[in-house]
Amino acid sequence: MEFLILILCFLASVLITPFVKKFALKFKITDQPNYRKVHSTLMPRLGGLAIYISFLIGLFIFRPQDPHMIYLVIGSLIIIATGMLDDIYDIAPKYKLLGQLIAAIVAISGGFDLEFINLPFGGELQFGYLTIPITILWIVGITNAINLIDGLDGLAAGVSSIALITVSFMAFLQGDIFVLTIAMMVLGSTLGFLVHNFYPAKIFMGDTGALFLGYMIALLSLLGFKNITFFSLVIPVIILGVPISDTFFAIIRRLIHNKPLLAPDQYHLHHRLLKSGFSHRQTVLLIYGIAVLFSLAAVIFSMATVWGSLLLLAVLILAIEIFVELVGLVSKDYKPLLRFMEGKQAQRIERRKRA
Repeated sequence: MEFLILILCFLASVLITPFVKKFALKFKITDQPNYRKVHSTLMPRLGGLAIYISFLIGLFIFRPQDPHMIYLVIGSLIIIATGMLDDIYDIAPKYKLLGQLIAAIVAISGGFDLEFINLPFGGELQFGYLTIPITILWIVGITNAINLIDGLDGLAAGVSSIALITVSFMAFLQGDIFVLTIAMMVLGSTLGFLVHNFYPAKIFMGDTGALFLGYMIALLSLLGFKNITFFSLVIPVIILGVPISDTFFAIIRRLIHNKPLLAPDQYHLHHRLLKSGFSHRQTVLLIYGIAVLFSLAAVIFSMATVWGSLLLLAVLILAIEIFVELVGLVSKDYKPLLRFMEGKQAQRIERRKRA
């Protein structure tokens, strides 16, 4: 059944996307090239509308039954409306954030929240009054994280697809049919769009698509791993390692350089890889590879013991820090760990010379 859902939404998206492209071109809903963007020609956006319509087709045909369903649909509709307004009118960030907050509140009212976690060494951590702020932070944060990596042809769609595959697999292992069904609908719709969006892209998903994908991944991962262990809460963070780490270091970068948190720049992961000499296609495929490694780590993490999970988490954090310093994700001069390692290496060489 799930495979049928995937195929149906995939085919719907493949067929619908060209019509959305014509619609975007007719009404001049396009992305203008500028100094920050990689593309050099006028590109139709609003491609996320094709993803959403395909998703709705899946919902209409298969009609998954769950108390969360109506809130998910209403929240996603608000997100889609917010993204479309931004794609068409380029609305101010505060209005875009307002739409995300409203969608997050709708989701929370429908039971998409994080009330407590079971601690790994016993006991329970109740969030109490912090439940709503933490949940809003998660939903809005992941929604924007996907939006921030949408800078190259096929990048956001591909990374989102890898995350959705992993969420689907974890839902299958847990026997969560609702999360699995919705994830497969979104996955099929995204892969169908990717046929038209992979380099060289014929259409961009725009904020309509990026916000929708981020919102859906946030809700599915929250619903799939809510109210369980601390380490289970870490799993969706690892699955979304690429967009989360890119967003986290973008915040650090802007704080260090005293720039507004929403200020655009050319130091995101894909920008740094392009600067390092990788081609457009190579950069996208390399980030896909990193996303796959994060997803595999998440699966291993879910099956490991407590101490094994701690060790894997430590290795992941160390590997991320080294990679960030190598590509200059914070700044060209930010290399504390590499300098420390170079200093230790120099000390060892000096000791050998003296010996």
